[in-house]
Amino acid sequence: MKKLIFILLMALLAIPVNSQELPQPFQDINQDDLGNVSDEFQEYFFEALKQKGIENYEKAIIALEKCLKLDTEKSVVYFELGKNYQELEQFEQAITNFKKASELEPQKESILVYLFQTYRMTEDFDGAITTLKKLIPIDEAYKQDLANLYLLNENYEQALSLLDELDTKLGANSYRNSLRRQIFARTNNTVAQIENLQQGISDNPDVEQNYLNLIYIYSENGEDEEAFKVAQELLDTNPGSTLAHLALYKFYLSKGDTEAAVASMKIVFESEEIDAESKFKVLNDFLNFVQENPTYEEDLIEVAGNLTEWEDAPKLYEQLGRYYLKRNNREDALKFFELGLKENPGNFELTKNTLLLQLEFEKYEAAKGLSGEALEGFPSQPMLYLFQAVALNKLMDFESAKESLEDGLDYLIDDTLMEIDFYSQLIISYSGMKNADKAEEYRQKAENLKKETN
Repeated sequence: MKKLIFILLMALLAIPVNSQELPQPFQDINQDDLGNVSDEFQEYFFEALKQKGIENYEKAIIALEKCLKLDTEKSVVYFELGKNYQELEQFEQAITNFKKASELEPQKESILVYLFQTYRMTEDFDGAITTLKKLIPIDEAYKQDLANLYLLNENYEQALSLLDELDTKLGANSYRNSLRRQIFARTNNTVAQIENLQQGISDNPDVEQNYLNLIYIYSENGEDEEAFKVAQELLDTNPGSTLAHLALYKFYLSKGDTEAAVASMKIVFESEEIDAESKFKVLNDFLNFVQENPTYEEDLIEVAGNLTEWEDAPKLYEQLGRYYLKRNNREDALKFFELGLKENPGNFELTKNTLLLQLEFEKYEAAKGLSGEALEGFPSQPMLYLFQAVALNKLMDFESAKESLEDGLDYLIDDTLMEIDFYSQLIISYSGMKNADKAEEYRQKAENLKKETN
């Protein structure tokens, strides 16, 4: 009987019983969570899941309370009650039920995560911190969340200590550096921070993070010479350090030592220690530098050749494409846009820029293919239908171009200039199909719109 009820309910909700990725509301819930329960309990429990699935949270709670009358020791019931109360923004009741569920299953990660999230929603940082400390033995990745919570709760010393611990273990990253800078800005006690970091460098000269933190503080306070000295000290103490060059290249640029600046930037780009976001920032500086110093463009091309090894190459390709577009080097811009799209085909802005350049360079087959692929992801974007039609008209596939234009017009709203472009392409399509009457009809429509805009 139990199995029959379960199967019938799954069929009712059109959810595959053996699915590896159960959609809500069945995430975190399976038959084993219920254990040995009565048929009546199961009926109420799965009724609650059904009601939650259609957002009838009050009815779900009523069904779950009926479960509690039958059995008060099932953590999954309290867990589901907490989730429904959270949806209703009744956070106090949600926390009470999540805590009860956690008492019954102290090591259940999903329960602790929901409890932590609810504390965050109510800005109860003490409660969130306590919960995160229970999650850390399950997964140490939660330590970074704990550092952020320490910052929000103004536990600055604990936050800095934890950030240093994580940097020592995992290496620096831009997120933790950002947290650290926020702490320095909030405390305004730069003298104490500088003294603390100088002492740390003296005690442990091989720990690079102390140098970097000191560089950040000096830079934030406009003490560029002091920051430069620390960066050089880091390089003297740790000759193989690549992190030092994150600071050094800027100083070299400001001093006009372009050869040293370019050398430092290359070291940053090639470093496996430095995260992608930091490399993006350096790349922006490099692009701006090359724009003013075009003799170093070959160095930029050399860097671009290594982009595929980076963590987020598509974003970098797009940045390079935009750079070449600004310089009116449209052919290289297209090359980088196309490379970016191979890695990130769902980027609409990148798709649009690529199609414009493909049409400009008469790459009509490529534009036809790309616009067709893009329409699968963005079927309501009239611009894509227009681009597709331009390519098809150029390829003399006038019938397909006409169909694309007619489809696109259905999505066009309050854009007179684009509407004129649609009519202009329809003129070409109908002329190509030897339908002079239709071509003239759209010529008149285009002329009338032009008069309205003038």
